[in-house]
Amino acid sequence: MKRARILQDDSPIRVIACLKKIDDIKRFEETDDCFILGFDPTDTTPNKDSDVKVSSKSLNKDADDDICVLAEKGKIALRDYPHSRHLCLKFPFKTTPSESYCEKCYCYVCDSAAPCMYWTDSRHCAAENSGRWKDMRKVRKTVY
Repeated sequence: MKRARILQDDSPIRVIACLKKIDDIKRFEETDDCFILGFDPTDTTPNKDSDVKVSSKSLNKDADDDICVLAEKGKIALRDYPHSRHLCLKFPFKTTPSESYCEKCYCYVCDSAAPCMYWTDSRHCAAENSGRWKDMRKVRKTVY
């Protein structure tokens, strides 16, 4: 059996870690500048390694296939803090009517809580950070 060669410091080849748990990110960010995520960090589906707590009934193989979430650790920016309507997690922009909004949504153009006075008439509910909406936002900021 051949032994692997020890890489020299001047070699362009480096070891890159593949992280399997979200808990490892902070530790690796402090020590390494490059690593691969072996999972989707935006996936909120609970698993055995996450910070989401599940009931013991859902862990029982004889129980129903449904899962009961009892608690969640931490906040999610686009759900728990103010966000532009087009970034809303509660009412995804591409799959729900643009007129929908949650209690944390705000109008991208007016920079005010949704619904603004132009929410449906001028279609501010459909505004996102591109094209004419960006221009309307700039104009509104200079006028007011």
